[in-house]
Amino acid sequence: MEHNSEAPENDLTVKPPAPRSHVVCMEPDSPAGEVVMQQGHFAIRVADTEAGRSSAGMLINKMYAWRGYGDKHKVEENPNRVTLSATDKGMVIGTVTLGIDSEAGILADEIFHDEIEKVRARGGKVCEVTKLAFDPGVRSKMALASLFHVLIIYAHYRFHCTDLFIEVNPRHRRYYEAMLGFTTVGAVRQNPRVDAPAYLLRVGMDYVNQQIDLLGGTSTHPGNERSLYPYFLSRREEIGLANRLLKLESD
Repeated sequence: MEHNSEAPENDLTVKPPAPRSHVVCMEPDSPAGEVVMQQGHFAIRVADTEAGRSSAGMLINKMYAWRGYGDKHKVEENPNRVTLSATDKGMVIGTVTLGIDSEAGILADEIFHDEIEKVRARGGKVCEVTKLAFDPGVRSKMALASLFHVLIIYAHYRFHCTDLFIEVNPRHRRYYEAMLGFTTVGAVRQNPRVDAPAYLLRVGMDYVNQQIDLLGGTSTHPGNERSLYPYFLSRREEIGLANRLLKLESD
């Protein structure tokens, strides 16, 4: 898959119509973090408070321990990471962290540095999905898709990433390939952070953008696609949300 060298400048100057009622931004601060998107009692928050990071960490350890990945994982404040939480009636039901490339690299460099360097060498701006956990009792593609879409908005509009990586257990690989269009990079390797085998997967932001243009916002009339993209926002809603997120950070 090819990738764009940087995010188009005019993406942030398009003036979309008012977003639909389920996209609500910038509620007052709460212990769980800033609300950036809401639909009824479901919300996506930036876990930028100690309480928000603690709640996200608790869910991660609960889900990881159940899978045998340990229960000592922490969500720490880091300028090169953005942690998001999905909440339902104030309870954290999902969390994910976006890791941005820096001089320290990304976590996946620990075991897949050679593969990630190939993308950097051709001018790619890499980022990664880490610390993903979702309550298995919540059977909602919309909730998971919303969490991923807000992460992608940060990756694309805020950090101008071109390539998104994720390390996954072999039994989860097909899910990410089918639902989000990730492709496998290289062979399986042992991940010492969770003491389990892992594949490195990658998706280009160009592919993500194509899928959003094609399928975003169509979940009220779903087709037969086995994909999370119909549950993403439409492109116009995405641009409106991205503009407000960037305005918040600049204020």
